[in-house]
Amino acid sequence: MSTVPGHPLAAAIQPLLDAVGAVPVEPGEARPEDLVLEWEGSPAVAVRLPHLGSALDRLLSDMERRFGGRPLAALSRADKQRVVVLLEERGAFTVRHGVETVASALGVSRFTVYNYLNRQQETQP
Repeated sequence: MSTVPGHPLAAAIQPLLDAVGAVPVEPGEARPEDLVLEWEGSPAVAVRLPHLGSALDRLLSDMERRFGGRPLAALSRADKQRVVVLLEERGAFTVRHGVETVASALGVSRFTVYNYLNRQQETQP
């Protein structure tokens, strides 16, 4: 969790910032690429978005938290399949080398990840 500037809006959006890997910044320290959020017409907090390169790592860390904090490779086969489905829903496999990275985290082969994805597609109506 990041340190939040002292405005109530910053505290209210902290769970969202944590979920997307963003960092709150004092409005006076905002860079041109930061998003400055206003409260009643005045700057309240700036949001610094993360680099896209870390997106898959954040997704994998989130999956570890969701599945009890254990390494993904230690999960059961059914849980690994569920992780792949959740990652697919969140766009993890649109990232370059996404399948390879996920396979490594799960302790399975790329072929296994593709099988999990194909299985999911077959079960969807």
